[in-house]
Amino acid sequence: MFRHHPQPLVSAPAETAVLSLLLAEGPLSRVELARRTGLSSTAVTKAARPLIDDGYLYELPPERTAPGAGRPVNPLAVAPDREYFIGLKITSGQVFGAVCDLRAGIRATAARPLDDCTPEVAVGLAAELVDELLDTEPEFRARTRHLGVAVNGDVDRDSGRVRHSGLLDWRDVPLAELLTASTGLAVTVENDVRALTVAEHWFGEGIGTEYFALVTIGAGVGSALVVNGHLLRGAYGVAGEVGHFCVDPTGPRCRCGARGCVEAIASTGAILAAVRQVTTKPHLTFDEVADMARDGHPAAREAFARAGHAIGVGISALVNLVGPERVVVSGEGVDAYDLFSRHIQDAYADHAFGAASRCPLSLRPLPWEKWARGAAAVAIQALFPQYAATTTIGAG
Repeated sequence: MFRHHPQPLVSAPAETAVLSLLLAEGPLSRVELARRTGLSSTAVTKAARPLIDDGYLYELPPERTAPGAGRPVNPLAVAPDREYFIGLKITSGQVFGAVCDLRAGIRATAARPLDDCTPEVAVGLAAELVDELLDTEPEFRARTRHLGVAVNGDVDRDSGRVRHSGLLDWRDVPLAELLTASTGLAVTVENDVRALTVAEHWFGEGIGTEYFALVTIGAGVGSALVVNGHLLRGAYGVAGEVGHFCVDPTGPRCRCGARGCVEAIASTGAILAAVRQVTTKPHLTFDEVADMARDGHPAAREAFARAGHAIGVGISALVNLVGPERVVVSGEGVDAYDLFSRHIQDAYADHAFGAASRCPLSLRPLPWEKWARGAAAVAIQALFPQYAATTTIGAG
């Protein structure tokens, strides 16, 4: 049954500001925290005190200061082992899991094959994997309250439901409710690309940015945006979906039902289908198609060129609309990035408007455990009141 999510760790705005900054960029002195948050030094000290008392923060030894500069300062740092978080990434063939500390450092990983993608089987396997991870180290079980889960598709984070996942063939699955019943943990469910974006914004390439975007290339083409320091969801929870921008109205049919979406042209499946059709070789694999392109096969090279152009146009649309400081390109498809990188860059340069074209695109290969880390980062967010959903299933 539905129960309220456990109370967030912090409730006052000052505590939220101090802890979130230390998570991403600590250790920092109280003076620097005051400068960065806009709080007074007294407010910083007051906000930090309960977090120190609860073991989430601690003081480092005094830093030496220049002669005449005043007494030494004790920087504040996060105690990463104070609490642990489980992150799961559920795909159509496997469930990947990670135990992460308070700063999203990966402490243990595990994976299980998923031969049957029905929600009941996936939830049972996920619960077994959680148990395996919690038993990896003696302290994990006692210090873990939160589980984050990342899945493909349209996810309602507030209710913990997967409204639709094309890759998993799920519709209206109450995933948080099912996993809380089987694990006893407080569960937060998020779209996988958004979860990965949270991890990169808080703990990776996006640290310190107010405007940030991540685009993934693989079985699907996904993206997520950070605007004013917050993940952008939009009124219906699907904002920033570059994979479903139309770049060719006469193009192939997308699994969403529309024609000419970026994903319908640039996903690994779309590239593979295009080459299979031209060569009349229905059993080609994606790796074989990539090798053909590297060897100069015209149809394979054309498929990657068209995919790269579609991705570049899609990214330029994101950049023109939102103006991020940085765009990270990732996903399993980046293994073939050499085949369409030039086409992405050329299309991006042609379509990005004015000064927006100065936004750099950076390639960041992220293995599956990093996607599980993204799910754990979403669970870490549940410590903060603005992210703790009021209707997400909780353990207490």
